[in-house]
Amino acid sequence: MLRNSSRLLRSLVFLVVCLAVVSCGTKKAAMSGGSSSSSGNNDVESILARKTDFLRKVYDNEVYAQAISAKIKFSINTGSKDLSVSGSLKMKKDDVIRIQLTPLGLMEAGRIEFTKDYVLVVDRINKEYIKASYSDVDFLQRNGLDFYALQALLWNQLFVPGQQKITDSALKNFGVTFNDAVANTLVTLKRGSMSYVWQADKTSGQIKAVDVTYSSPSTGSTSVKCTYGTFKPLGTKKFPTDITLMMKSSAVKRANGVAVNISMSGLDTSADWETRTSVSDKYKKVDPQDVINRILKL
Repeated sequence: MLRNSSRLLRSLVFLVVCLAVVSCGTKKAAMSGGSSSSSGNNDVESILARKTDFLRKVYDNEVYAQAISAKIKFSINTGSKDLSVSGSLKMKKDDVIRIQLTPLGLMEAGRIEFTKDYVLVVDRINKEYIKASYSDVDFLQRNGLDFYALQALLWNQLFVPGQQKITDSALKNFGVTFNDAVANTLVTLKRGSMSYVWQADKTSGQIKAVDVTYSSPSTGSTSVKCTYGTFKPLGTKKFPTDITLMMKSSAVKRANGVAVNISMSGLDTSADWETRTSVSDKYKKVDPQDVINRILKL
């Protein structure tokens, strides 16, 4: 069990690495305008109105809660290995995302904490930790890990990379492809080398999946597909309690086909918990670049 927990801790850092690659360029690329298409409708104003109405419907599905906590089953499948462990997920909007691993629910083996300013990974088993700002690690700095993009993935939201919130005027940058013959409507966004495709239910506007792809002439392409399932009521809205991230990358060794699943239960919107983790002096601080270099060679 301890060995599996250690592997899962490494997997959490691996998840950070893959998401960092996918977030590449979000702080530097220029925004390009979206396009829309509508079957058989040549009235430009009508098309734009339909597009805007649908985007607002998608955006309005965001839950009102400012904090979400849940028990989770965290699983990772690398193709050759399938590991899982229980734990918890705690999130506060625009502040922190925390994943804790607790084998058998008895003792915390480790945690990862994303804040707007840094990433913290604590290994309780080996009494080691990594704490680094996004600019401290060359790999993360080059690839521009964006806290708000990661938050949007876990909160089932539309997002514009590099922006904390979507304004009404920002909706014009999205493209919408309507097709009455299929269940989902495609919402697209192109930004430099990044492309984003959301699949939203054509009736409710609920986001069911999002594909994020980064293409580079030097490193090839990296993509993360996030799919959402088992939506449950959270206040007056619905929130997905099953999230799967499938990663493919030519820039990260053995990343193709790696899948991470977070299955939640016991959703809670209480905000009565500490948002920052304090690390004991007994823990050894590990250089994040060394850890990431080792993971990239796995």
